[in-house]
Amino acid sequence: MSRVLVLNGPNLRRLGTREPDVYGAESFDDLTALCRDAGRRLDLQVEVRQTDDEAEMIAWVHEAADERLPVVLNPAAFTHYSYALRDALAQRTAPLIEVHISNPAAREEFRHTSVVAGVATGTIAGFGFMSYVLALQALAEVLAEEKTR
Repeated sequence: MSRVLVLNGPNLRRLGTREPDVYGAESFDDLTALCRDAGRRLDLQVEVRQTDDEAEMIAWVHEAADERLPVVLNPAAFTHYSYALRDALAQRTAPLIEVHISNPAAREEFRHTSVVAGVATGTIAGFGFMSYVLALQALAEVLAEEKTR
């Protein structure tokens, strides 16, 4: 069973109360349970974390790189401006899937640019919480493909 980190950036612990018209009515705990359940079905050991602190997020990314752990990342607001996070992610040693609950390209113009997308294996956005399930499925496929090489 492969260990996977699902990392979430600023304000995502407030899911369910934060802009439910954009992010839905489900809570962060609901998201955590969904990710863990999807992981079990995919034979992935999923660890879900959330932080509002850029330094903590970068430390987790370093941990993932050092331990060769795949990552599903919702950088939230860090998506658009955190070059420090982007530089940490460039050091990755395993697949990285960027994920977003909403579709940033369909929102305000400042959300259209992701500074982390260029160092990610791929990006999944706009499918609500299902974006995470799709990201975990993609990750499982990438990991299975790597094992056959």
